[in-house]
Amino acid sequence: MPLSPVPRHSALPAAVPEGWTRGARLAQAATKYGPGGDHAVTSRRDRRRPRLARGGPRPVHWPLARPIEVFVPFPAGGGVDTMVRGIVASVAPRLPGSRFVVTNRPGAGGQLGFEANFNAAPDGYTLGAATNTAMNAISIERAPRYRPAEFTWIANVVDDPAGFWVHPDSPWKNLADLAAAAKQQPEAFGVGTAGVGSDDHILQIAFENATGTRLIHIPYNGTGPTLRDLLGGRLPIGSFNMGEGIGLLREGRIRCLGQAGPQRWSEMPDVPTFREQGLDILGGSARGSPARPASRPRSATRCGRPSARRSPTRPSLPNPPG
Repeated sequence: MPLSPVPRHSALPAAVPEGWTRGARLAQAATKYGPGGDHAVTSRRDRRRPRLARGGPRPVHWPLARPIEVFVPFPAGGGVDTMVRGIVASVAPRLPGSRFVVTNRPGAGGQLGFEANFNAAPDGYTLGAATNTAMNAISIERAPRYRPAEFTWIANVVDDPAGFWVHPDSPWKNLADLAAAAKQQPEAFGVGTAGVGSDDHILQIAFENATGTRLIHIPYNGTGPTLRDLLGGRLPIGSFNMGEGIGLLREGRIRCLGQAGPQRWSEMPDVPTFREQGLDILGGSARGSPARPASRPRSATRCGRPSARRSPTRPSLPNPPG
């Protein structure tokens, strides 16, 4: 006996192969017209249900999907690392639901950290820290896997003058003493810096050119290792920034021969500038936060820049020099 046609508004097909049982016909309709089928039919009431009630995933927008990783291109304990951790602590409460992870990626004068930031996925979940001098000097000397002009810049946080530092037991009391000793013994005294092309390194070169002397450049992976050897008496001279040495200076564990800012920093009024000591030298580090190039979500920049501007100066830290 032939099957009767399917009613007009039924979800079942109008015809099935001859010999099929009613159960087979229902199974075929469930596969084709049921949830997930090619011709799925839903009721008006079902369409009004929230997406979550129908089993679909709720979209998670930036910055809630996962932690935001911030690359620091130098070891822990230096000026860049201190800046990043202070800013993250201030910015996080202004981005509700956000989580931050600070990753130190030192090496090659900061190049490894710059490259990790530049080549990360452009999804807004990777930020970084940078010093303008090192980032640009490296790209002039060699061909790194990043292009400074293509970063998306969020904020310039601090301008920190450079300086020459010595152990308290050092016989040198000022830059003139150091220059006289270096002229008597060329290439006899080492200067520790945060790496080739850093502002610390450039300050050493400027001092040599201004005084007609030659020192030995000793590049470290950052200021932290430089401080370690300076405190241990294994390094005659440390070249690093005012903000990186002020704590140890106040404790009497290191001395500063001169600061390379245009005027004396108010937090270190007893330390003369290079210019005051007869050397027309200015130098320092501008530190800030770049992000992956512009294909990243715009919401990250829109939220990150105002948050960085509103980040307060922590009362436990001295006001930055710049």
